[in-house]
Amino acid sequence: MAVAGQRRDRGALLHHLPFLLVMLVVAVAALRIGQYHWRQGAALIGGALLLAGLLRAVLPEAKAGLLAIRGKPVDVLTYGALSVLILFIAFTITGGPLS
Repeated sequence: MAVAGQRRDRGALLHHLPFLLVMLVVAVAALRIGQYHWRQGAALIGGALLLAGLLRAVLPEAKAGLLAIRGKPVDVLTYGALSVLILFIAFTITGGPLS
């Protein structure tokens, strides 16, 4: 019985691996923002959203895990639009916080 439980736990972890990968990029972005490299952090958040959109586009519904919120077209469009918006802001804003 212990082996079946271990397989189920490993399967659950693999099921959420795409979301964990996106959240790892967001954690690195938060670290960069905390180090006052806000533009790099914002670009990383935009990249994380782009990664989420790409993963949502290529993975089947059953393997998308927590990246699947609505239907695939809506998710991909939303992730893509937010990614473009955040990347645009990160690359075009001059100055910065406290400057």
